[in-house]
Amino acid sequence: MSGFFGVVSTSDCVSDVFFGADYHSHLGTQRGGIAVLGDTGFTRFIHDITNTQFRSKFDSDIGKLKGNKGLGIISDYEDQPILVRSHLGTYAIVTVGVIQNAADLIRKSFDKKSTHFSEVQANQVNPTELVASLINEEDNFTDGLISALDAVEGSCSILLLTDEGLYAARDKLGRTPIIIGKKEGAWAASSESCAFPNLNYETAAFLGPGEIVRITEEGMERKRGPGERMQICAFLWVYYGYPSACYENINVETVRYRCGASLARNDTVDADMVAGIPDSGTAHAIGYAVESGIPYGRPFVKYTPTWPRSFMPQDQSVRDMVARMKLIPIMEIIAGKRLLFCEDSIVRGTQLQDIVQRIFDYGAEEVHMRPACPPLVFGCKYLNFSRSRSLMDLATRKAITTIEGRNDVHLDEYADPRTERYARMLEEIRNRLKLTSLRYQELDHLVECIGLPKEKLCTYCWDGCEINR
Repeated sequence: MSGFFGVVSTSDCVSDVFFGADYHSHLGTQRGGIAVLGDTGFTRFIHDITNTQFRSKFDSDIGKLKGNKGLGIISDYEDQPILVRSHLGTYAIVTVGVIQNAADLIRKSFDKKSTHFSEVQANQVNPTELVASLINEEDNFTDGLISALDAVEGSCSILLLTDEGLYAARDKLGRTPIIIGKKEGAWAASSESCAFPNLNYETAAFLGPGEIVRITEEGMERKRGPGERMQICAFLWVYYGYPSACYENINVETVRYRCGASLARNDTVDADMVAGIPDSGTAHAIGYAVESGIPYGRPFVKYTPTWPRSFMPQDQSVRDMVARMKLIPIMEIIAGKRLLFCEDSIVRGTQLQDIVQRIFDYGAEEVHMRPACPPLVFGCKYLNFSRSRSLMDLATRKAITTIEGRNDVHLDEYADPRTERYARMLEEIRNRLKLTSLRYQELDHLVECIGLPKEKLCTYCWDGCEINR
C-alpha cells in the first residue's frame, strides 16, 4: 500500500504536510516524497526510506520548503510526487493503488504518437506518470480525473495539486479511502484519519467511491458526486489501518476488538493466556481475552529502537531475520503455559513457523493460533498486498499443492469453511506450523465485525469475489 496527505492553508503548510505524511509511515515501504507550492513555484524532495524513517530523511529539507499548498506520500515502490507541465498547467500528483490494465493503457497512449514515459525499471512505467498522461488528455482537471478514474482497472486514488487548489479523487470503487479534514485556516485530504488529531484537524468528510473534490483556502467544492457501488478493502480494518484511524466512520481498533471477541465466541479451547503477535495481533487478542475471560499477557515484546521496519528488506531471508530480532521472548511467562495467540492473518507463515518453534523451545505446553480473518486463498490484485509474492508463497496455496499436487484447483471449496477441503487445508497448515490448534475467523463473522454490508467490502483475497467495473 501507500498513503498520502495534502494541505491547502491560508498560511505556510509545510509543517502540516511533513507530519501528516509521516503519519502514513505504516503504509509505505520504500519511497517518500513531498511537494510544496509557493510564490516561486513547486519545490519537491523524494528520498529512499527503505532503511530509515520518513521523518529523519526529510528533516533537513523542511527549511527549504515554503508555501501554502502541499502534499506528501509514503509510497511502496514508485518515486512520487510527479511534477507535470502540460496544457492544463503545472501540477504535482500522487496516487495510491494498482493499475491492472497498465500495459493496455500504455499501448493506447502510444497509438496517439504524442506520448512518452520514463522507464523506472526494465519495461515498467511509473503508474503515477501514466495516470497523469490520462488526465492530460482532457480539457480540464475535473474531466481529466474522471477519465483517469474510469479508465483504470484495479484501484487508483489521486491527489493533484495546482495553482487553483488541491484535487482529491477517490478510487471509483472506493477500495482505498480519502478523508477530508479541516481546521481554522486550513483543509487537508488524507489516506488515514489518524493524521488529523495531533495537527488539530477535525474530520469533515469521508469521500465516496469515485468522488472528486477541490480544496481551496475557503473550503471544499464537490466536482463529482460519489458512485453507488463501493468495494473498500476489508483488510484495512484487519491489518493495514492504524488503530486510531476511521474508514467510513468505523474505527479500526474497535473493529479489531470485535474480531477478537468473535473468535472467542466461536471457540472452545482451554488456555492459560491470550496474547497477540506484536503488534498487529494485539487488539484482536485483547478482544478475545475480554470476551473469553482468559487472562491477556505478553510472552513476546517488540524491540523497536534499532529495528523499526521488519517488512522493508527486499530479500525474504533478511526480512525474516529482522522480524526475528525484533521479538524478544519472556521465558518466565512462556514456560509451562498453554498459550493462545491472535494474529491479523497468516500470509506465508514462514515467520510464524519460527515464532511457534521458539515458543515451544521456551517451554510452552500448547500453542493455539487464531487469525482474525479467513485464510488468504487469493493474491490481492488491488493494493500491492502480495505484489512481491507469488501465489505459491501463500500458506494456503502451499497446503493445496501438498493435497492436490497443484495449487489452482477447487479454490472455491478451499475458501469455504463448510467443506472437507477447507478442513484438510487447515490441518495441513496447522501441521506445517506445528500448532496445537488452528482456527480462522469466518468471513461472515468478519463482515459483521466491520459493520458494513458485504457488498460494500472487497473480500477478494479470501473468497475470490470481485467487481471490476
